[in-house]
Amino acid sequence: MSRFRGYGAARALVHLGLAFFLVGGAPVRAAGPLIWALGDSLTAGYGLPPSDGFTTQLEATLRRAGVAATVRNGGISGDTAAQGRARLLWGLRGLGATPDLVIVELGANDMLRGLPPTQTAANLDLILVELQRRHIRVLIAGMKASPNLGPDYRAQFDAIYPALAKRYRARLYPFFLDGVAGKPALIQGDGLHPNATGVKIIVGRMVPAVKGALGRDG
Repeated sequence: MSRFRGYGAARALVHLGLAFFLVGGAPVRAAGPLIWALGDSLTAGYGLPPSDGFTTQLEATLRRAGVAATVRNGGISGDTAAQGRARLLWGLRGLGATPDLVIVELGANDMLRGLPPTQTAANLDLILVELQRRHIRVLIAGMKASPNLGPDYRAQFDAIYPALAKRYRARLYPFFLDGVAGKPALIQGDGLHPNATGVKIIVGRMVPAVKGALGRDG
């Protein structure tokens, strides 16, 4: 996104609580696949009503495509890769069941704070190590660095996601904001976050990768 600068001002913590479904004290598992989106404000649906957020739109689009998925929101605005890693285990426990897929969408706030790409990569790596240890499929949703950070930073940061996908043989969606970044008509008034139409475009572009990560390419 060409207007990343100033993003940090929008980092209000948005906690969209994890839902629990209990019958006789035991969690009930949905019939279809369970997907958890572990991320920041982009998956949290910052500035949008819940019905327009990423996870709600993704769930609805998958169901229209014949995949009866349940998509849980694990996005917290402002989170860095380190903060996402710190809450990974309790987030998984809170789901009440092992997810069939985790969408990992983290790193944008690291970049906006100018944190070293090696630090971001290390924290994402630890997240992927844990998910691989638990035999949970992963879709890595990548991010791209803002041009104002310079070519060296951009080269290092942008290389994080394809390198991790290759290392862990995980499905990669190269750029979460593909088709939306730099287009004011698809961005909220803060100039930073996608509006409902922007989220719809993101979801539409990402669904094939989600289905592929679930092993449902056909």
